Amino acid sequence: MGKFSASEQYVVDLINKQKKQIMQMSIVEFAEFANVSTATIVRTMKKLGYTGYTDFRHSISSTPAHDEPAVLREADANIGAVIKANLYEVEETINQLEIGTIEDSIQQIAGARIIYIFGRGLSEMIADEMSLKLQLTGKYTQVLHDPNIIRTLAKRVKPDACALFVSLNGETPELVEAAHSLRKNGVPIITITTNADAPLSKITDILLVGHKSEESYFPDYEVHSRLPVQVIGRILLDAYVVRLRENSGRRVSY
Repeated sequence: MGKFSASEQYVVDLINKQKKQIMQMSIVEFAEFANVSTATIVRTMKKLGYTGYTDFRHSISSTPAHDEPAVLREADANIGAVIKANLYEVEETINQLEIGTIEDSIQQIAGARIIYIFGRGLSEMIADEMSLKLQLTGKYTQVLHDPNIIRTLAKRVKPDACALFVSLNGETPELVEAAHSLRKNGVPIITITTNADAPLSKITDILLVGHKSEESYFPDYEVHSRLPVQVIGRILLDAYVVRLRENSGRRVSY
């Protein structure tokens, strides 16, 4: 989510002060009322976490104020936009998941002798957490972060293992190279990402794709939110534990 321009901030302040009146207006009427272009309104809506002005009006009108979390009722438009953007990212990620893909991933993990988890940059923390949780269920795992080790070890992995990639964009060179080596060795690959068209996505066996917001409060750095891949990782491992309990009849906790 990027910063608001002067005109966009004006629109946000206007909505915050006269929301009830604005809710009755079309986008053209609102543009005339605010003396800005409709394009400015659309850009503002997207930065607020909506797909457009219609989505904004529908969301506000269909959600009674008393049903909103207290933090949203009490926050100003700017902080409210931050909270809603995170909520939208999580909701869209869940909406994109398919139960069949989750079940297939669970079976691959359950049947593998060892799970190799690959992650780079900020995704390393998610990979570490996933590895720890799998180890607590009794599954043997190994996490790989170092580029040289990733490239070298991937060539030696045997087909009875399973590779799990955690990559926001799915374009990290060493991960893509490792995936090609794993594929040649017949190792099943599971990828958690937000880019269905990435090189890594195209050579994976099971693909779990989340929704990534295009806006960022840190535009000069590659620190986009990892919330989508984190949510998918948690759902996958929680679901794995549920199936493990069902099949074993014993309690597994972490």
